[in-house]
Amino acid sequence: MKLEDIRREYLAGGLRRNNLQDDPLQQFEQWMQQAIAAGVPDPTAFTLATVSAEGKPSQRIVLLKHLDERGFVFFTNYSSKKAQEIEQNAQVCLHFPWQMMERQVEIEGLAKRISTAESLKYFISRPRDSQVAAWASHQSHRISSRKALMMQFSSIKDKFAKGEVPLPDFWGGYRIEPQCFEFWQGGGSRLHDRFQYSLLSNGAWQIERLAP
Repeated sequence: MKLEDIRREYLAGGLRRNNLQDDPLQQFEQWMQQAIAAGVPDPTAFTLATVSAEGKPSQRIVLLKHLDERGFVFFTNYSSKKAQEIEQNAQVCLHFPWQMMERQVEIEGLAKRISTAESLKYFISRPRDSQVAAWASHQSHRISSRKALMMQFSSIKDKFAKGEVPLPDFWGGYRIEPQCFEFWQGGGSRLHDRFQYSLLSNGAWQIERLAP
């Protein structure tokens, strides 16, 4: 089959202005809860786009671990590629692809490191092996083999066998402070519904419909 022959209609439902919350974070939370209730696989997974100092974009899938009125939180190794690019350019973009519901959400914002206390609170909630893995993996750096990685994992596991696994000083969270949201709902004949929330200088959100 030719790729251009692969198509389907999006008929799960439309989106109207009167369906939307005035606050985009409340709207996002509503859609997130609906995605969880609907059984969307990995509903907290999102694509994080960053841009290097040279203007080269890159993307990867990460997991949302916390959301409040201040923004969206994820965790990573601070020496990873995404973290290094954030340190060079804090402007990032998030994309949640809830395809099963014919929905997607895009969020633009500024990424900032969270406090050590916040990172520690999440770190101690992780399974022990995940804590060990944070120490064992020099994320985004070249390694010789998976065997070498597993040997490092075993070594770290033995090192901390008799006590708590401490928070690595090179690992922690970022919070994305949102500046712009787009909520997308699939529509028939490619006439999708798109609404954009833009943060104004007075702290209010402006809502506009976009052409599909």
